[in-house]
Amino acid sequence: MRKNVLITGAAKRIGAACARLLHGEGYNVFLHYRSSEAEAQQLCYQLNQLRPDSAKIMQADLLNMTELEAVAREAVMAWGGIDVLVNNASSFYPTAVLDVTERQWDELLGGNLKAPFFLAKALAETLVDNKGCIVNIVDIHAERGLSGYPVYSIAKAGLAAMTKVLAKELGPVVRVNGVAPGAILWPESELSEPAKLEILQRVALKRSGEPVDIAKAVLFLIKDADYITGQILAVDGGRTLFC
Repeated sequence: MRKNVLITGAAKRIGAACARLLHGEGYNVFLHYRSSEAEAQQLCYQLNQLRPDSAKIMQADLLNMTELEAVAREAVMAWGGIDVLVNNASSFYPTAVLDVTERQWDELLGGNLKAPFFLAKALAETLVDNKGCIVNIVDIHAERGLSGYPVYSIAKAGLAAMTKVLAKELGPVVRVNGVAPGAILWPESELSEPAKLEILQRVALKRSGEPVDIAKAVLFLIKDADYITGQILAVDGGRTLFC
C-alpha cells in the first residue's frame, strides 16, 4: 500500500526536490504552495504523467488558520490519510533588530514555527493511525543565528525546539525529526560572487550542496530511520565545523 506525504512549499527548490525523490520512491505527494502556481501545476502534471493520481496540489496561505486547516483536511481526504508531513514552507528575509516590525515578526514566526506546529496538530490523528512521521526543514542557523536575520533565526530555533518537543509528545507512535540545510541554495535575492566564495571558504567540503542532498536526508528519516526521533540532521558540507 502506497504511503501519502504532505509537503509544504513544494513548488520549487528543496520542496520540489523532496516531492520528486519521494514520488520516485513510490509515495503519493500532496503539494502545498502559496504563490508559485505555475511551478506547482507543472510539477503535479509531471508526477501524474509518471503515475496517474499520485500527486495533488493545493494553494494556501499557511498564516491563515482557516486555509491551513483546509490543507490538512484535503490532504487527508486525497488518498484516505497522511503518513508523512514534511514542513518545508518558509519565509526568509533580513530584518535589522532596530527596524523589525510586528508584521515581520508575525510573518517569520508564523511561517517557520506556528504553521508547522498547527499542521502537526491537525494531522496528529492520521499520523498516529498510520504510525507516521514528521520531518521539519530547519536551518543550521537555528543554532547560532545568521547575522542580519535575527527573527528568521529565532523562528528556526523554535522549530528545532519544536522538533524535539513533538518527538516526546507524539511518541512512541509518531517519529519527529528535522533536517538542517547549510549552503544548499543561494537566496533568491541577489548575492555577490565574492560573498558566495566567502561562505564556501567556511564549508569543509568547499562547495555548495544541491536540493537533492536535503531530499535524500528527508527520505532517510522517513524510510530508514525507524529508531531515530527528536534529532536534527545537519546537511551542510561541514559548515557547522567552523565558527
